[in-house]
Amino acid sequence: MMIAVWAPLLLPLLAAPLARRLADALSPRAAAWTLAGTATVLAGGTLCSLGLLAAAGLLQLPPVAALGHLSLPWLTSAAPAAALSAVPAGLALVALAALAVRTARHRRLDLRTARAALPAPAAHPGDPRPDDAHRETPHPDRHPDMRPPRASVRRARTEHPRGLRALLDRARALLRPDHHSLAVLDDECADAFALPGRLRRPGRPGEPGRIVVTSGMLRALTAPERAALLAHERAHLAGRHHVFLALAEHAAAVHPALRPLRAPLGYHLERWADEVAAERVGDRTVTARAVGRAALAASRSPWPARPRLVPAAHSGPVPRRVAALLQPTTAAPAARSGTGRRAAAFALAACLALTTAAALDATADLHHTVEAAQQGTATDR
Repeated sequence: MMIAVWAPLLLPLLAAPLARRLADALSPRAAAWTLAGTATVLAGGTLCSLGLLAAAGLLQLPPVAALGHLSLPWLTSAAPAAALSAVPAGLALVALAALAVRTARHRRLDLRTARAALPAPAAHPGDPRPDDAHRETPHPDRHPDMRPPRASVRRARTEHPRGLRALLDRARALLRPDHHSLAVLDDECADAFALPGRLRRPGRPGEPGRIVVTSGMLRALTAPERAALLAHERAHLAGRHHVFLALAEHAAAVHPALRPLRAPLGYHLERWADEVAAERVGDRTVTARAVGRAALAASRSPWPARPRLVPAAHSGPVPRRVAALLQPTTAAPAARSGTGRRAAAFALAACLALTTAAALDATADLHHTVEAAQQGTATDR
């Protein structure tokens, strides 16, 4: 285990550059999935290795060994350096947990601030109404769960069809791309972005994602450019691009070698939405002009309450995106037809496979070590 457990900590140094090189030779959608998947697998392997290192040292503590009926002399002789590596691994896990909580908290506060500045969304089917809290709660003896299961299912199908329909309507509202509402802010600041939705919780209605655009941004664009801008933001919501950005942000906090993947991922997500918007509008030149003019307008006076980890049409390397949009769709990069892409793909797949295999092998070794230590205790007796 002491050899395999270090592989997931070292392989990101090689896999991250390979992922960036491969992404430049792929389509925007495939590149985004490649970068996000690479970051997720490597971050998971890093966390697994740190956890195994900390667990191996934790088992050598006398109270833990006694609790698990483990032979402490056998563990010490089998892995004498486990206690030394467990201390920094445990500290790293604590620091990573604090960073993850901090990142999630900042993102939640940013989204809450942005939602508070928006007008109230229209009510969707199935959302709780104000008078729901004043309804009478059924008596426990008459609760459907107290009756036979078949009777409960029959009653749900016959007496409560609206509840099932409301549940399906809420699910469609979160998953249907064309159901995202538009929120126009009467603000001179020029900005537009895709605000992620949120699921329904007890006491809080859910809502789908919303396209937020200010009046200043709308005045800066022509009618065809507005259509391209809205199609771009709708593509962000339909593709769940905020999930990609959140995964990259958390992965960057896990391993320093994964930080360079955030900027390329953001660029390829924007390119993904650019291509979808160009297809919807039917004019790549209009889409490129909309991206450029939106970026110029937003650079002069951005909206101050815009969340940091949300995709927007004017973010990323705009000149590079405009240049890509002005190229015909049939034009493919020269790197796509060479052997470089195949070599990078093979090397990246090998790194990810080695990361997964090393993590599994280290986990199995630790399990066998615990079993052997328990047998050592039985032998001592």
